[in-house]
Amino acid sequence: MKFLVSQITYFVNRRETRRNISGLVKYLIFLCSIIFLFTVIFHFLMVYHEQREFSWFSGLYWTLTVMTTLGFGDITFNSDLGRIFSVVVLISGVILLLIMLPFTFIQSFYAPWLEAQLHAGCPREVPAETNGHVIICKYDTIAPNLIRKLNQKGIPYFVIEADARAAADLHHEGISVIHGNVESVSTYKNLSVGTARLVFANDVDTVNSNIILTVREAAPDIPIVAVAEAEDSIDILELSGANHVLPLKTLLGEKLAGRINIGKERVNVINTFNGWNVFEFSIQDTIYSGMRLSESNLRQNTGISIIGLWERGILTPVGPDTILTDTCVPVGVGTPEQVEIFNRKISNDPAPNSEAVLLIGGGKVGRAAARELKKQNRRVFLVEAKGELREVIGDVPDRLTIGDASDRHILEKGGLNEASLVILSTNQDDVNIYLTIYCRRLNPDLKIISRITHSRNLEAVHRAGADFVLSYSPLGAESVMSLIEKREPVILGEGVEFFSVDVPPKIKGKTLAESDIGALSGLIVLAVESEGEIFINPAPDFRFPEAGMLNVLGTGEQLAKLNELFG
Repeated sequence: MKFLVSQITYFVNRRETRRNISGLVKYLIFLCSIIFLFTVIFHFLMVYHEQREFSWFSGLYWTLTVMTTLGFGDITFNSDLGRIFSVVVLISGVILLLIMLPFTFIQSFYAPWLEAQLHAGCPREVPAETNGHVIICKYDTIAPNLIRKLNQKGIPYFVIEADARAAADLHHEGISVIHGNVESVSTYKNLSVGTARLVFANDVDTVNSNIILTVREAAPDIPIVAVAEAEDSIDILELSGANHVLPLKTLLGEKLAGRINIGKERVNVINTFNGWNVFEFSIQDTIYSGMRLSESNLRQNTGISIIGLWERGILTPVGPDTILTDTCVPVGVGTPEQVEIFNRKISNDPAPNSEAVLLIGGGKVGRAAARELKKQNRRVFLVEAKGELREVIGDVPDRLTIGDASDRHILEKGGLNEASLVILSTNQDDVNIYLTIYCRRLNPDLKIISRITHSRNLEAVHRAGADFVLSYSPLGAESVMSLIEKREPVILGEGVEFFSVDVPPKIKGKTLAESDIGALSGLIVLAVESEGEIFINPAPDFRFPEAGMLNVLGTGEQLAKLNELFG
C-alpha cells in the first residue's frame, strides 16, 4: 500500500503528467464528439434518405461497430450515399480509434505510469539502523570492482543514481542503490552520511568539487575520497574539503612503470607484511633460466621461497618440477635481508639497451609512466600519434617520435629495436591489443606491459602476448579499499589480490598436501597465522590449525571457489 501511495503521489504531482492527462482528456472529448456527430448523421440519412427508422442507441451501436472495423452487418445502408458515409466512418475509426487513441494513451498515461513505478520502486533512503557504510557517488568503471571488494569484507555500501530507470536497473541487479541527486544535501541526509564510513566522489572533477562541498555541509567530519582526472584539480579538490585525492591516471602510469625488473634492479617488491617481503623477478638472463625449481636450490642458498609464477599475465602455483623459462616471472617471499642478498645475486650490469623502455601513448598515463621511469634513470623513448601533445610532453622522454605506432617505420624510428621493454599506455583497448601482437611479432624477446580500460578485454590482451596488464578500475578500487582499511595499496596484476580469510572448516587438521587447496581452488597459500605465529610458505606436510588465518594469493573467483569447496 505504501508503494502504491508513493507511486500515485509521484505520478499525480508531476507537472508533465498533469499536462499529458489534460491532453488525453481533450482527445477523448474530441473522439466522443466525432462519435456523437456520426450517430446524428446516421439517423439523418436513415430517416430522410432511406426512409428507415432506428433508435438512438442503434445509431451509436452502428457507429462504434463501423469505426472499430467489426462491422457485424446487421445494420447497413442500401444507397451509395449511405455507403460513402460508411467508408468515411470506417477510415475515421481506423485513424482515431486504432492508431491515435493507443498512441495517445501510451504516451500520455501508460509511459508516465511506468516511470512512476520505476521511481517509486527505487529506494530513496537507507534503513534507519545503517552505519559504517561506504557511499559511492557514481556507478562508473571503478564501482563494480570496489563493490566486489566491499562485499568480500562485509562492508555495506550504497550507490547514488540520479536517473530513476538506471537506479531501478541497478536495484534489480542486486546493487545497493539510492535514487537521488549527488549535488543535493537531502540525498546525503537520506543516506545517513553522518554515520557512514567514507564517501567516494568518483564523478568528473567539477562535479566532485560540488559533491565534496555538499557532503561537508551535511557531515563536516566524514572522510571523503575524490578522484582527480587532471593533476591541476588535485589542489582544488583538497581545498573543497577532500581528505584524499586520487589522481588515478597518474597512479596508473606510475604502476605501469613500477612493473619493470630489468638491469641492475631485478627484484621488484610488491608487498610487505609482518616483516616479510613478497617480490617478483625476471628469469631472463639469470643462471636459473631453464632450470627446474627443485634444481635451483633457491630456498637452501638464499632463504627465499618461490610461491607462484607469472606466465603471460597468469599467476599459477609452482611445484618442484616447474621449469623456470625466460618468459616467466616468479613470485617469491623472504625477509628484507634475504631479498636484498638475492637481488645482488641475480642482478647484472645492464647490457646495451637493457635499460631502455619504449612508451606508446603520450597521454596522462603515458606521461606519468615516463616521469617515473626517468626517476629510475631509465632511457625513455615515447611514440605519440597526436602532434599537438608535443608541447605538453616536452622533454620528459629522451626521444619523442610523432606518428602512428602501427607503422613499422615509426616504431623502429621510435626505438623498438633499442628497447627491451614496451609499455602500451593508450586508452583504447583495441589499439593496445593490436600493438601487442605487432610488437611481439617484430621483437619476440620484448617484455610487454599494457594498460586496458575494460576488464572484458583482459584475456584478449594476454592472448596477444602481453606479459603484464593493469587497468584503471582495479587500481581505483584497491586505492579506496586501502584507505578504508588503513593500509598500503597492493597492486599485483589484473584481478590478482592478497586475501586473509579464516581457515576453512573442511581443511582444519589436514595437511597442505591432503587439502589439495592449490589444485582445487587455484589459490596460492602464502602464509598461515595461528596463536601469534606466522608460517610463511608452509611445506606440504604442514597441518592446518583449528583456528587461524589463511593468507592467500589469487583472484576473487578463486576465493569464491575456496569458500564453495571448503567453507
